[in-house]
Amino acid sequence: MNFELTGMQVLGIFLGLVALIIALIFIVKNVLKSKDSEALKEEFVSMKKNSPLEGRNKYPQLDVFKNSSTFFGVGMVSALLLIFLAFNWTQFEEEVKVPEYSLDIEEDIMVEPPRTTKPPPPPPPPPPPVIEEVPEEMVEEEDEPVFEDQTVEIEEKVNTPPPPKPKKAAPPPPPPPPPPKKKVDEIFKAVEEMPRFPGCENEAPGKGRLDKCSEKALLKFIYKYIEYPTIARETGLEGRAIIQFVVDKDGSISNAKVLRDIGGGCGDEAVRVINLMNKKGKKWKPGKQQGQSVRVQYILPVKFQLE
Repeated sequence: MNFELTGMQVLGIFLGLVALIIALIFIVKNVLKSKDSEALKEEFVSMKKNSPLEGRNKYPQLDVFKNSSTFFGVGMVSALLLIFLAFNWTQFEEEVKVPEYSLDIEEDIMVEPPRTTKPPPPPPPPPPPVIEEVPEEMVEEEDEPVFEDQTVEIEEKVNTPPPPKPKKAAPPPPPPPPPPKKKVDEIFKAVEEMPRFPGCENEAPGKGRLDKCSEKALLKFIYKYIEYPTIARETGLEGRAIIQFVVDKDGSISNAKVLRDIGGGCGDEAVRVINLMNKKGKKWKPGKQQGQSVRVQYILPVKFQLE
């Protein structure tokens, strides 16, 4: 026999029990107020006492311990009922339907290369040289060289002019300062420790348990908030939209874009859900390379499947 109760049922029973106790308190209070002190005084004076101990209470009719056994029994029953409700408190997680093989990525994903400016076309090759035959009449005869006597006697002195004094060159201008280096964080595609979606902090490490738990939590988040686009639903579009984004050093998401879309607004809807992680405070555990947190590129397929 199943005694499991939902949260709303337990809350209703608890509120009913509280209301019953409050009503019982008011009833007892009104009953005690209805006792007239003058009438009780006359009744007590005329009452015959068989023993002096019977007169120890001024008004025996108002003895608060007279109903102690009744209140003790009500308290015990209430405590047992609360213990029973506590042991049968059941919390049901919201069931999120995740399509099968949602994280499978086909090998034929074509990533669009970045657009760059086309280089100018190479210049045309020069024309081949034209060899013309020179007639004999145009050939000029070369004159024979004339040799001059440049011998120097031993006694003859050769005066060489003094070398010119070198002019002092002006100091060169100082070099310009180097341009400031822009600090650009490198985006890795594969690191030693890949980023993980939050929600598996209490999972025991080992044998890929953390990775499987992270993937499961990620799929639950996506298919909890994703909405099938109306156009895609009406036209019966199904398939996978491939999304690329970057997990920053602080675990936030940036640069989310569509790599492959199936149309009907499915790609834009997948990007919306990816960016929703920042608004919902879902901070990833960042990827690490050599013990340092780095930016990591992540590719995620989002499967759209009609029920």
